[in-house]
Amino acid sequence: MIPNWNDGGKCPPRLVCCLSELSIDGMRIPGDSDILDNIRAAGYEGIQVGDRLDEAVRERCRELKLMVTGSGRVNFPADAGEVARRMVESGITCGTLHVGWGMEDERDAGELMEAVGLASDKYKIPLYVETHRATVFQDLWRTVQLLKAWPAIRVNGDFSHWYTGLEMVYGGFEKKLEFIAPVMDRVAFLHGRIGNPGCMQVNIGEGEEKDQSYVTHFRTMWTAAMRGFLARAKAGDVLPFAAELLSPCIFYARSFGGKEESDRWKQSLVLCRIARECFAAAERG
Repeated sequence: MIPNWNDGGKCPPRLVCCLSELSIDGMRIPGDSDILDNIRAAGYEGIQVGDRLDEAVRERCRELKLMVTGSGRVNFPADAGEVARRMVESGITCGTLHVGWGMEDERDAGELMEAVGLASDKYKIPLYVETHRATVFQDLWRTVQLLKAWPAIRVNGDFSHWYTGLEMVYGGFEKKLEFIAPVMDRVAFLHGRIGNPGCMQVNIGEGEEKDQSYVTHFRTMWTAAMRGFLARAKAGDVLPFAAELLSPCIFYARSFGGKEESDRWKQSLVLCRIARECFAAAERG
């Protein structure tokens, strides 16, 4: 399932750029007004939160016409329904999930996939399994096998975990991109972060990205995922792209002498610009 949002199913499928609330920790957000006002004024159309939302924040998002997406963790099959229920009760449109810890055998991983599908159907909320470290989707081969067995599962492409963690350039990026075509065909949500082969969140120099091979690789992955989305989308469907540049406190952003390497607010806007360019390329075919 892909969420219809804000247009009654009348508009062509489109990209919706969001900002993850996890990014806000330590982020230098310009302006003195409310954070949500600043997010809307910067051109974002949504935010991503956890699996529950304060009523006052929900009402403010409604006033600003901000799409609210969620995120959660499913360690055991029973968790899927609980996470879905909390999201629906909070008015969240759709959710991305960290599923399992990556140590599950084939049977246990399959039970988790089934539970996510059942929870999505029962609570009528789209749930997308993340390509994330320390989850059942932590590596290319296993993800492809699980999607073959559970083709209805849809994916949140958080590709820096694979690009850096699995060093996708080692052994041939194009070969690996071809292998994960079944994943790209099922992407319904994207997390905005770019890494290089040695670091999963790096500074992208404004105007310099065409000279950086890893940025080109991410453009290729995002465009492929967007083509997969467009191939199955219908009028009114949206593809959320949530910029998720995380703080040095959890060892994502690099810090030197107590100062962050980059301005994550500005970098998030750069990533959204790149995503829009990729979506335009995907629309051209």
